Amino acid sequence: MLKTLLRRSVKHDRRAIAQLMSIAENDARARIKILSALYERTGNAYVIGITGPPGAGKSTLISALAKRYREEGFSIGIVAVDPTSQVTGGALLGDRIRMADLASDPKVFIRSMATRGQVGGIARATEDVVRILDATSTDYIMVETVGAGQSDIDIKSLAHTTLVVTAPGLGDEIQALKAGIMEIGDIFVVNKADKENTDKSVQEIYSMIMMSEPINGWRPHVLKTNALSGEGITALAQAIKQHEEHTRKSDQMKKAQTERLRREVLDAAKRYFEDIALQELASTEAFAKHVTMIEGRKEDPYTAARLLMKQWKKSRG
Repeated sequence: MLKTLLRRSVKHDRRAIAQLMSIAENDARARIKILSALYERTGNAYVIGITGPPGAGKSTLISALAKRYREEGFSIGIVAVDPTSQVTGGALLGDRIRMADLASDPKVFIRSMATRGQVGGIARATEDVVRILDATSTDYIMVETVGAGQSDIDIKSLAHTTLVVTAPGLGDEIQALKAGIMEIGDIFVVNKADKENTDKSVQEIYSMIMMSEPINGWRPHVLKTNALSGEGITALAQAIKQHEEHTRKSDQMKKAQTERLRREVLDAAKRYFEDIALQELASTEAFAKHVTMIEGRKEDPYTAARLLMKQWKKSRG
């Protein structure tokens, strides 16, 4: 079954891609097989992170930007990271409903992910989804993080270009930027430009940027858009392209890729241990004996863990 899905997915079969993502999210062993099989095909997609406070119009902006890229013939992946329902564990925001006009396009793939309580705005499985989309001939992948503003810091480690989106009239949008998200933005977008005080918001953000030194020679751009009317979308696409060209020229992209791969290897080892090795360990007789001893207060959990790890390493030679 997996071989068939993998073969279909690399031909951009959306149903096969969706099935692979679901399997990878719910089956730890199958996940490793899927990502290993697809890995050699990755490294071609350009990942754009979109974050910012609620009410900024991120989903509408993504829809407008996706349409702009489709006009140029690019294939698009959209990953919307939503808050998690505490009852069902499912995604709540329904971004795919907001992007319904894109859903029928065979060159656009939309996936909602639930954070499942994870801090930082990125679902654990989001990187897997991005990797699968990358391997299946997707040109641009846009990742929209949960609209928690300053909690979205980890999008920077996933995206090549990060957009921080705000809008006039949100009240504390500038304070939210000051709280930490300011440092991750490559491009700042003041959306809903038809509202009052748009220019004031642009100027405040620009003033904050000018107070900081450029990072790797790049000073973030500040743009205003109206995603509903399409105003500023072409300029935004051009700014993203400029940042891509800058990162390639400055060798920043290669450095970021090396750091991303380093982190990925460590994360893969951690996830393998958590998802597979620990489950194997928990099924052993030795584990059950240690639990019994702990229940009788003859051993503490920390000593048991140390002894179990020592035994596990010994069993692996």
